[in-house]
Amino acid sequence: MILSMTGYGRAEQVLNGRDITVELRSVNSRFFEYSSRIPRTCAFMEDKLKKLVAARVSRGKVELNLSIQNVTAADTVVQVNWQLAESYKNAFQAMADRMDLKNDATVGMIARFPDVLTQTAAPTDPDALWADVEQVAGQAVEAFLAMRAAEGEKLRADVEGRLTTIETLVGQIEQNSAGRVQAYTERLYARLKEILEDRSIDEARLVTEAAIFADKTAIDEETVRLHSHVAQYRAILALDEPVGRKLDFLTQELNRESNTIGSKCQDVSITRLVVELKSEIEKIREQIQNIE
Repeated sequence: MILSMTGYGRAEQVLNGRDITVELRSVNSRFFEYSSRIPRTCAFMEDKLKKLVAARVSRGKVELNLSIQNVTAADTVVQVNWQLAESYKNAFQAMADRMDLKNDATVGMIARFPDVLTQTAAPTDPDALWADVEQVAGQAVEAFLAMRAAEGEKLRADVEGRLTTIETLVGQIEQNSAGRVQAYTERLYARLKEILEDRSIDEARLVTEAAIFADKTAIDEETVRLHSHVAQYRAILALDEPVGRKLDFLTQELNRESNTIGSKCQDVSITRLVVELKSEIEKIREQIQNIE
């Protein structure tokens, strides 16, 4: 499966009174780069999140965002300041006794006084919190990979189409190249006949010149290698592993062979085909920069 290095994934779930959201986004990079933005209270899971992502992603600049919002009071503990409450109770009783009045103090009344009731955050279990975050992060990674796969399929289809075009162009180059020696020999013969006029032409010398020309302009090895590279390209595209670096190297080889053909052949028709060939290779090179 071909994966694009650009992608986005998001997952959100409410677990144990916490609304947890994880977002992943990535862009192209030669290697795996990871960065994150997470709450300070979750700093202990930084390395765990990185390993979770790295286990599924081999290339790309990936950014992870983690957000945790409390949606219930489950993490809050209400405590009573008993000493202060007792003081208020005694004060009310003292006032009732001295003023000969009924003591009508209630719990609700005393509770409204400052600092009688205090709220503190309940201690968080790191393992339980990580278990919840891991679950949501795993869903975000799956969504992230699904988008990468969809984009990767588009890239694969485009590259496959261009490989077919390259094969067609190479075939045309081979056809045009087949008659180049004969055409050169005929041009050379006509030129010599014009120069020498009535004098005889050295046929042996003509054959030797044609042979030298054929040797200098032979492109059979290059076209054979181009066909081989295209076949290898397709085989790599079918692999179920990251293939971006392999394809990058093979694209350089395609370009090298096309340059060699261009430097060997002076025929205008072949030169035009080489220009088209190099254009297709360059478009492939641009596409594979996005492949993991």
